[in-house]
Amino acid sequence: MDRNRHFQPAVYMMANHKNGTIYTGVTSDLPRRAWEHREGVAKGFTSEHGCKRLVWFELHSTMEYAITREKQIKGGSRAKKIALIEDGNPEWRDLFLDLRP
Repeated sequence: MDRNRHFQPAVYMMANHKNGTIYTGVTSDLPRRAWEHREGVAKGFTSEHGCKRLVWFELHSTMEYAITREKQIKGGSRAKKIALIEDGNPEWRDLFLDLRP
């Protein structure tokens, strides 16, 4: 992956399958971070639970806003996370392939 990408704060959710385990994270480079999860480079929760599918993301103007939003989502219920995903991605398809380099 190109290390010279444009800085773009984002909050995202990875899942192992539809209605499966969900991981919520924040990053300044979504394509790189999602690739790391998919390839198992990002050790920890996502690799242990097989969360390789990018099912939701939201771009932000600053990292401060992205972190605040991540905390809000993480503090919410699983039902609220599922509602966010299904509002824009009812099939829980992998959005990684839609990201533009």
